[in-house]
Amino acid sequence: MTRILITGAGGFIGQALASALMQERTVEKIVLTDVRVPEIPKPKPNASKPATHCQVDAVAADLVSPDVCERLLTPDLTHIFLLHGIMSGAAEANLELGLKVNLDSMRHVMDVLRNQTRARPPRVIFPSSLAVFGPAGPRDVITESTMPLPQSSYGAQKAVIEILLNDLSRRGLLDARIVRLPTIIVRPGQPSGAASSFCSGIIREPLKGEVAKLPVSRSLELWICSTRTVVRNLVIAALGVQEVAFGNGSRIVNLPGTTVTVQEMLDALAKVAGSSILDLVQEEYDEGTAKIVGSWPARFDVNRAYSLGFEKDVSVKQAIQHYLEDYGS
Repeated sequence: MTRILITGAGGFIGQALASALMQERTVEKIVLTDVRVPEIPKPKPNASKPATHCQVDAVAADLVSPDVCERLLTPDLTHIFLLHGIMSGAAEANLELGLKVNLDSMRHVMDVLRNQTRARPPRVIFPSSLAVFGPAGPRDVITESTMPLPQSSYGAQKAVIEILLNDLSRRGLLDARIVRLPTIIVRPGQPSGAASSFCSGIIREPLKGEVAKLPVSRSLELWICSTRTVVRNLVIAALGVQEVAFGNGSRIVNLPGTTVTVQEMLDALAKVAGSSILDLVQEEYDEGTAKIVGSWPARFDVNRAYSLGFEKDVSVKQAIQHYLEDYGS
């Protein structure tokens, strides 16, 4: 049976992921942790996979402490989702905090797991980011073999963890799945510390009747993905892809997404909620945000992801409709 730990579980992806995993018949136990005790979500009804008994516990844990990691990461855990971290804009603003949370805590987790006595290595799912890459040409297509050249501290920290997890998997100490996530839309709740936070804000806030600031050009191209698709693909990464499928190569997979301009996102919003809603989007250029987000590539070859069984993304319009269905306006 599968016993899962989700770090950073207080965030919306952690909550949605936990809810989805509670529907999986093989999942016996889920432990949710964050710096504050996260909520335990209700499982979403799923006619094809009726809910089974699944023990769900929630605990507070600060993973920058090696002792806390030692107590939390018990040998009975079979799958570990490493969702915790400081987002891109916040990591750029505070280098020390970014290094501590995005790098040191991950190293503590890896040290505990690689030194445990187990029948088989634990499966570690690490959501990395397109921020590991540097600027690409307007028609360049990124593959898993493209050399990372991060233009932010956040991207650099993600790239370091990618390399370490690949090496520990090569040595047979872990079974890592490193999935590079596109920019996720639409994130519910309040704006986050991510440089890409505006991508959700220019949709989420107008849907609530609130003004949203647009800090970049409307012509900027982005690689995005809907929340539902990301959650489904995280479940697939953990439960649907066997270790042998990776062969002797890299454990890195660029997850499916969609290339759109900011204007195309706004056009999709207008189709869902009416053109007058765009009056609530106010252009307010921010050079710092534009520099970080503009350094991310917008076109990816995701053939490897499809060959491993990951799902295709939906349209921007569908992503907005799904957001309204899942979280309301």
